[in-house]
Amino acid sequence: MSWFVTNLISAFLLPPFNLLLAALAGLLIARPYPRLGRALLIGSFALLWLCATPYFAKGALHLLEGPPSTVDTRAQPADAIVVLGGGTYFHAPEYAADTVGEATLARLRYAAKLQRETGKPVLVTGGKPLGNNLSEARQMQAALEQEFKVPVRWVEDASCNTLENARYSYHILQQAGIRRVYLVTHAWHMPRSILAFRSAGFEAVPAPTAFTTRYRTDLLSFVPRAEALRDSRIFMHEIIGLLWYRLKS
Repeated sequence: MSWFVTNLISAFLLPPFNLLLAALAGLLIARPYPRLGRALLIGSFALLWLCATPYFAKGALHLLEGPPSTVDTRAQPADAIVVLGGGTYFHAPEYAADTVGEATLARLRYAAKLQRETGKPVLVTGGKPLGNNLSEARQMQAALEQEFKVPVRWVEDASCNTLENARYSYHILQQAGIRRVYLVTHAWHMPRSILAFRSAGFEAVPAPTAFTTRYRTDLLSFVPRAEALRDSRIFMHEIIGLLWYRLKS
């Protein structure tokens, strides 16, 4: 299934579009089925409010991430570092080219730290899901080598999703006799990524970064915000992805 089709389907399953569709359905059936129509309208509004509330959205992501205090990557040795792409900053005017996006940059920063601490070689993985000229992996290689001064040994630039990241990276590292790797990605993305990489044949050691943290809980934590709606979308996307992986396995 293509990247476009997958993301088109996910748009219908994830907030806010799924909740807006439920509200629209409630309006359309309100006259012939008033109780059901009201239930859909009230339910979709309540869920939209909940998804847009930082306290609940961040709490949902915490369920995926696990406690940060348990992270001790260096206690589990591995032979290479695999960094997953997380999106592109397209046509960046200050760089006069496509470059790594914000999420990818967070992963690269931690991968650079991990490489300096362990000395292990790095593989970057990410293709051209939107058909851009420069793959995510090539953008990542440039950022690591030019800005973080960390060498990249392998570049996997044909994949368009996490499953392909795992499969294509395995083909590359298998030739080097490497199966045990540190896997670097966002903490909320780690459960699905670990499942994909272990299914592909890797002995993957989680190396999560960019945990969802909170300075404090106050009144603003319960006021709807756009970024909380994004967090809720991420949570639901990862849950659906995990269920899909388990159904396929």
